[in-house]
Amino acid sequence: MRPHPRPLGATVSVNGARSTRPPLKSILIWTGVALVGAAAWGVVALSRGEDVSAIWLVAAALGSYAIAYRFYSRFIARRVLELDDTRATPAERLDDGIDFQPTDRRILFGHHFAAIAGAGPLVGPVMAAQMGYLPGTIWIVVGVIFAGAVQDMVVLFVSMRRDGKSLGQMARDEIGRVGGVAALIAVLAIMVIILAVLALVVVNALAQSPWGTFSVTMTIPIALFMGFYMRYLRPGRVLETSLIGVALLLLAIVGGGWVENSSLAGTFTWAPTTLVFCLIGYGFVASVLPVWMLLAPRDYLSTFMKIGTIVLLAVGVVFSAPLLKNDAVSQFASSGTGPVFAGALFPFLFITIACGALSGFHALVASGTTPKLIQKESQVRLIGYGAMLMESFVAVMALIAASVLDPGLYYAMNAPAGLLGTTVDSASQAVANLGFTISPEDLAAAAKSVEEQTLIARTGGAPTLALGMSEIFSGIFGGAAMKAFWYHFAIMFEALFILTTVDAGTRVGRFMLQDMLGNVWKPIGRVSWKPGIWITSAVMVAMWGYFLYVGATDPLGGINQLFPLFGIANQLLAAIALALCTTLLIKAGKLRWAWVTGVPLVWDLAVTFIAGWQKIFADDPKIGFFAQRSLYADALDEGKILPPAKSLQDMETVVLNSTVDGVVMAAFLVMVVLVVGHAAVICVRAVRSREPLPTTEAPHVESAITVPASRSGALADASAEPAGRP
Repeated sequence: MRPHPRPLGATVSVNGARSTRPPLKSILIWTGVALVGAAAWGVVALSRGEDVSAIWLVAAALGSYAIAYRFYSRFIARRVLELDDTRATPAERLDDGIDFQPTDRRILFGHHFAAIAGAGPLVGPVMAAQMGYLPGTIWIVVGVIFAGAVQDMVVLFVSMRRDGKSLGQMARDEIGRVGGVAALIAVLAIMVIILAVLALVVVNALAQSPWGTFSVTMTIPIALFMGFYMRYLRPGRVLETSLIGVALLLLAIVGGGWVENSSLAGTFTWAPTTLVFCLIGYGFVASVLPVWMLLAPRDYLSTFMKIGTIVLLAVGVVFSAPLLKNDAVSQFASSGTGPVFAGALFPFLFITIACGALSGFHALVASGTTPKLIQKESQVRLIGYGAMLMESFVAVMALIAASVLDPGLYYAMNAPAGLLGTTVDSASQAVANLGFTISPEDLAAAAKSVEEQTLIARTGGAPTLALGMSEIFSGIFGGAAMKAFWYHFAIMFEALFILTTVDAGTRVGRFMLQDMLGNVWKPIGRVSWKPGIWITSAVMVAMWGYFLYVGATDPLGGINQLFPLFGIANQLLAAIALALCTTLLIKAGKLRWAWVTGVPLVWDLAVTFIAGWQKIFADDPKIGFFAQRSLYADALDEGKILPPAKSLQDMETVVLNSTVDGVVMAAFLVMVVLVVGHAAVICVRAVRSREPLPTTEAPHVESAITVPASRSGALADASAEPAGRP
């Protein structure tokens, strides 16, 4: 007798276990996605000496993201972490209306994305374009799938299971006192550097820009209105509030253009020092106010503009089909003599591109505000893994924006002023010496097209990204006449992008300080104790504010002194986070899944320690800190002045900066060795122990919050798995 055929998608029994076979439609869809993605990667990777459309980069990235989210993140959620929606999250158990509060997943996704997506995914890929479009694209996409999004998701989970504790405090509790203290010190120091660097980017973007200053400033009262509207006037009306907020945001953007050309322009034309004090004040206020009032709605509002602009940019790429004008792999990838930054592709590409692929700063947000707001454990997948994929796509679009520019113009904008000179003639000649061509007339015309006095040596990545975006947008919307509008719109967009990281980062820094000082004095460690909130917020903004102020007034001082540490320090932070995650998986009896975070950890350690070693000991003064110190010290003894110094006093400052950077870099490496070494000891002990090692995971409490499966951000069967830990 023939067995009855089973319908596709039916639940069947296999050796006593129940299994669900995917329907044919799903198989066909994902097979199609895989084929399109594979074809796009084939074109991007194999094309040499022929024109390549930017559309292929978009297709390769989107296809990879879709498959990674559907399959790999689902595997992590179900098998590795075993997410459990029956378990109450800290937001539910510790709800205080200030830091802990169950937040709609859409609002929280926007907040988390806005907090992690700062300058990195915009600036890093633009600078890395000097290596060619292929290495950066591969690292951004592969890195985020197997490292960056994994780190964000797992850190968010382990922090949520430990009442939202900060990364450094979790390291102290789970790894041990020595390794934990090293982690606390390293994390706090790196955090201060990161916040000061991001704030300086905002200052540089908004200084003397009434349009950008007005538009960004207006997002604050709009966010306050949204916060009160959703909490008191129309609770739960997320879509309605979103529509109102987006309409007000668009008015603020249009109003900024009107202000710039009106008598009010002077009112919103602020000097760098004015912006510094405004940022310090805003950072403090955003840190102490209840999260529902300003931080979450403002980040959510900013996300509309961020994602909307990037989607619009992707649409522009699809319709205009711009060609990639730089090489797949440039001559500077192997030589390490690139004018934008020195060093070979390995390891410095993986340091230059952090956000968008793997960024330690994200671990601070994932163990800061977000775990205190999440409603259900299943939402960890959407918010942790999904938001990082979105940021990675931002990085891909930034790389495309830089790659569609003529290489001559790209290097005329990104090479240092000491190489290019100050005139279009000198810049044209310097670019020719690099092996590229752009005439003085073309340089002048490019600046005039975006209503800028000059584009020469506009380093830092932001102006290049703005110019690339204006090229793509003007090709679809408005033509050459609108190019200046789109350029200045992009500058304002970048400033808004970065500012949301500064305010969320300050709050995260406050949590870190409270956790750290709470080990000495218990009251200040309570996140609900208002004096502790005010004191630690003030200390945090004072630390990064000092470096910001000095950096804004002295081109060689303050945060400018520590800026060369930014990239490697950020990736060392990722090493600490991945070491903690790997340790907790092994302590929880999940040794067979430890490779999920262990493999990215090994890769990150290899990259950052090789880069750190070269930055300390390399003989090339463009790379090595102490080699640079020797070069400038010898020149100073001879009474010579080398750029960027303009006086003998500047020469002394460069010598001091190089010395400080080398010593601090060595200290960071030593502290990370302590953290990883102690983590390894705990892992070995956990594997050998017959009983599970003690952990600080909060006990299981039944959840009283009901969220429909369609709104949980995960597959309906994600919570069907048995609860587990770490």
